[in-house]
Amino acid sequence: SYMVGAILGFSGAIFQAALRNPMADPFILGVSSGASFGVAVALALGLSAFIGFPIAALIGSVITMLFIFALSIKRRGATTSILLTGVAMNYILSSAMTLLLFMNKEQYQRILYWSLGTFSTATWREVWVVGVVLLALTLPLGLKHRTLDMMLLDESSALAGGLEVGKSRLLVLLPASIATAICVSYFGVIGFIGLMAPHVSRLLVGPRHRNLLGPSALFGGLLLLGSDTLARILLPTGELPVGIITSLMGVPLFLYLLRKGRYRYG
Repeated sequence: SYMVGAILGFSGAIFQAALRNPMADPFILGVSSGASFGVAVALALGLSAFIGFPIAALIGSVITMLFIFALSIKRRGATTSILLTGVAMNYILSSAMTLLLFMNKEQYQRILYWSLGTFSTATWREVWVVGVVLLALTLPLGLKHRTLDMMLLDESSALAGGLEVGKSRLLVLLPASIATAICVSYFGVIGFIGLMAPHVSRLLVGPRHRNLLGPSALFGGLLLLGSDTLARILLPTGELPVGIITSLMGVPLFLYLLRKGRYRYG
């Protein structure tokens, strides 16, 4: 659970910088929902959990991310439009998943429990895959901290500094979306870690991504590890889906940021 949280926290920091939106993360913007819908389709079709689920998740998340990316180019980075589009995508994909559950009642319980996020079925093979994904995500993108800093500027200033905003945005969002999709394919949708971890880190180390990316991964891992521990001990028998715990923590922060309006995070 720690490595998954680290991936989500790191990806959240990437999304917030690339989209210049403090409320952006793969969950809120619908990337996780796209991945989960792809996995639900794969599960309904009886595809392999180890191979079929990640492939279906990648397809769903990348399509969703590219749609959001296309909008960001059309609106020239209009963060409110991007956020609202992500929320709308969440609703659409959630409705599609509900329809899929209704049509596949024999898989209802399995899909529902997985979609809420759980580590109860984790295998060592999946742990190794997630470890490789964590390294493949953090090492290359950690070197792009200056690019991420420049993305916080308005587009004209970034262009004046020699940054191709559209291309650079795609190059950082795509690997973050793929890493998130692989986590979702194995462990379900775990929301708000990518929102909370960067904000906690930003309060401690400031907005420069050279200092921010590592703590975002660290706190993302700690938040999810703590949430998973709570999910396992709160009930006398069985365990809660960890996504319920993270949502209970993340929704108040999301509402606070929404109420606060334009948050000065750059």
